[in-house]
Parts: sequence; structure tokens; C-alpha cells
Amino acid sequence: MSELVEHLAELTGFRDRDVLDVTLAGAFRDLLRPRSVAIYRVVGDGENLRWLTRARLEESDVVATADSAWVDLDHLPAAADHPERLLALSGQTVITSREDGAGLSVFPLATDREVVGVLELVTDGMLGPEAQRMVCSILRIYRNFQGLLDYSERDTLTGLLNRKTFDESFLKISSALPGVGNSRDARRSSGAGSRYWLGMIDIDHFKAVNDTYGHLIGDEVLLLLSRLMRSSFRFHDRLYRFGGEEFVVLMRCESEADALGAFERLRHNTLAYAFPQIGHITVSVGFCEL
Repeated sequence: MSELVEHLAELTGFRDRDVLDVTLAGAFRDLLRPRSVAIYRVVGDGENLRWLTRARLEESDVVATADSAWVDLDHLPAAADHPERLLALSGQTVITSREDGAGLSVFPLATDREVVGVLELVTDGMLGPEAQRMVCSILRIYRNFQGLLDYSERDTLTGLLNRKTFDESFLKISSALPGVGNSRDARRSSGAGSRYWLGMIDIDHFKAVNDTYGHLIGDEVLLLLSRLMRSSFRFHDRLYRFGGEEFVVLMRCESEADALGAFERLRHNTLAYAFPQIGHITVSVGFCEL
């Protein structure tokens, strides 16, 4: 019992989601002694859903492995290649056996709004009922803690990341730029394709929207624009509501032309979209390399 309490205390002691998932995987490795434990998030949209590894530990691993936050979507395994994980995404817990005699247990990872990933355990035998209850109880704590992080990190209207989170992310990325600092993240990021870009997006004449149609319609415009941003940028580009009608994007790509293409795509998608009651709006965008 004391070991379980210690792991729960460690789990809720971090505010970094990357560290949180690694800590969760480590807790289950220590408590259940499985052959492997992994946390996968589903990314992409439509028919191009993929599995992003957030943390994976084998029996003999000292450090968890994970996919880079900036990994190319096409390099990730397709969701359909792992049917047990797909079934868990519907909210079900999957307990089955593999051909080698090992037990496979897949649990849904849910937020307050949706199931966003799975916890996958490979054990010597089938996971017993008591162990299953313990896993589900810890995942409920994990879900509640994720909800607290969402509340502190996300804008309540649009669901995008907030300005406080931008400040933290900007400093983290800046310290990982080539030639800055000596951290492992900096060395790992110093290769090709590690150019970062910062973009500012502003809705043109937004005050006129509020003055003419009211703040309720203005809020709807902000919400709809945030959805256009999600569909215009890649899953790993970081989208923030900076304040009022201003939005910020942190992204990584190889060239200025690629960055320009992404922002131009948002500008075009916004211009083409018919917003309820007010019709069409435009946005102005400026960006630079970090």
C-alpha cells in the first residue's frame, strides 16, 4: 500500500504532461512487473489516425522511450494496425491473450471530454481482477489530474492553450534551439529540420464585430476560428489564444516556404468560411523564425 501511495504522490507532483505520462508508465511497471507497459495517444483525423507513443517501458529498460512531439504523422503506425487499441478508444477495457501466451490488457485513457489514448500492458499471464481494479482506480486519478491541468493550461472559450502555457513552451523551445544550452533536448534538436517558427494571428476589425453583433456572436467567431486553426495546422503544431482576438502558433518545419504555406492555408480557410450571421472575416498573420 505504501508503494502505491508513493507512486500516486509522484504522479500528481508534476505539471509537465510529458513527465506525467512517463511517471504513470513507470508506476505501473513497478507495481505490476509486466513485460512491457506503454501509453499511446491517437493523433491525426478522419481516416488517417495514428498511434503516438507517449511512454514505453520494457522489463529491462531504465529510461522510457517516446516519440518526438514533432514527429511526422506518416512515420507513426496506423490506428487500424492495432485493433485492441481501437476497441479501447470506444471506452472499453480489452483483456485478451496473445499467441505467445502473454496477457494483453488495454485500458482507455480519457479526459473529461473524450478518450484520447490507451494504456497497454503485456503481462506473463492474464491480468487478474484485483490488478484490473487497481489500474482503473489509478487511471481515474490520472484523469482527474489531467482535468486540473486542462483547466490551468487551456483557454476556457476556445480550448486552445492559454498565454501562460505559451510563455512556458516558448522558454522550453528556446532552450532547445541549436547552440543554446547543453541539455540533451538541445543536442537532440540540433539536426536538420529543427527550425522553429512563431506566428501571430489577429482577426481584422474584430471590435466592429462585437459592436455590431454583440459579444456573444464575437465569442462564437473566436470559437469557430479556433476550429479552423486546428484543421489548418498539423497535430503537433502548438496553438494558443494569446488574448482577445489574438492567437499564436509555435511550429517546426524545414523552410520559410513551408511555414508560409501553413499560415497561408489558415488565411485562405478563414476567408472561405461563412461565419453565422456575420458572413466572412479576414485575419492578418505575421511570422518569424526563432
